[in-house]
Amino acid sequence: MNKDKLRQLLSDFRQERLSLEEVLKRLENLPYEDLGFANIDHHRALRRGFPEVVFCQNKTPEQVVEIISHMAPSQDVLATRVTPEIHKAVVAGFAHAEYNDVAKTIVIKQSSSGGTPTSRKPILVCSAGTADMPVAEEAAVTAEVMGNPVERLYDVGVAGIHRLLDNKAKMDAANILVVVAGMDGVLPTVVSGLVAKPVIAVPTSVGYGASFQGIAPLLTMLNACSPGIAVMNIDNGFGAGYFASLINSQA
Repeated sequence: MNKDKLRQLLSDFRQERLSLEEVLKRLENLPYEDLGFANIDHHRALRRGFPEVVFCQNKTPEQVVEIISHMAPSQDVLATRVTPEIHKAVVAGFAHAEYNDVAKTIVIKQSSSGGTPTSRKPILVCSAGTADMPVAEEAAVTAEVMGNPVERLYDVGVAGIHRLLDNKAKMDAANILVVVAGMDGVLPTVVSGLVAKPVIAVPTSVGYGASFQGIAPLLTMLNACSPGIAVMNIDNGFGAGYFASLINSQA
């Protein structure tokens, strides 16, 4: 249930296309549905503008399929941190599920869903290296399913800064930039120094021993000297894509 569907439901009732009992029946599962092992928040889209997202890590394939089966009939579904076993189980039950094997995400869209809103400006997702792409793709897929045009700019880290500078036009065209980096984690600071746009920095756990599984780039980003940078948690591409969409929806 989202605002558009609720508005249509109330309009149908006002124009007597639906009875009070029919309206109550459609709302009876709100605000949440208890599956025993999970409580599905059917009011999430009304409160936040986008439905609850299925975080698959540490869930069994059976649990994920059960959750999705109670969500997919009425809304778009985004599942993150999808394992091969979960992917196989979901695709078997939902033939139109779209799997991104880099981002480890599954998207199930409703046939009635509209395309990307033309009023929104693009979000640019950058990665310092190819090894950072899984986190960057998680951010990109999240922003896309939330209705944003997304551009990608991968493997433009500071070890070859000319690769980034050659794409200045892409950075200027974006409304928000998500910058993903491991190792020394300095790329978001460099990007922020080149654009008058919000930059969302995402540290990754990519790097040698002294990067401490992402703590080193996290600290670099938190200590960035360029203003206008928001920092996500380590490997949290989903959080970056979601936050970028919230900003873009207000623009």
